[in-house]
Amino acid sequence: MASLIARSLVQSTRRGVQVTSVRFAAKGMMADPVEHATGLEKQELMAKAAGNENPFDMRVYKRVSGDKSNPTVVTSFYEKRLVGCVCEEDATCINWMWLEKGETKRCECGYWFQLADAKPMV
Repeated sequence: MASLIARSLVQSTRRGVQVTSVRFAAKGMMADPVEHATGLEKQELMAKAAGNENPFDMRVYKRVSGDKSNPTVVTSFYEKRLVGCVCEEDATCINWMWLEKGETKRCECGYWFQLADAKPMV
């Protein structure tokens, strides 16, 4: 009787192992991430697939000479863009300023910036 109770306890406490997801993944049955993405995420994945590694233009720009005749050009999809300037190499803070299309703006450190139209995402 005791062996019967022990056997039933062992069988009821065992958990079944589900291997269906592993089996489908091994056969390549997992869905493509582009199929599940929507909105901006889908636009980003499609732009990266087309070869644009930086679709939202979030890279760090190197400042050029910085005078009014040759400003650092920053691209934007909109009429305004918030730009941060690290004025000194050792600086621990960023000077933020709003750039608007059609005007050049000077940072506190003396460098000039200008906003230009960005290419649309593909």
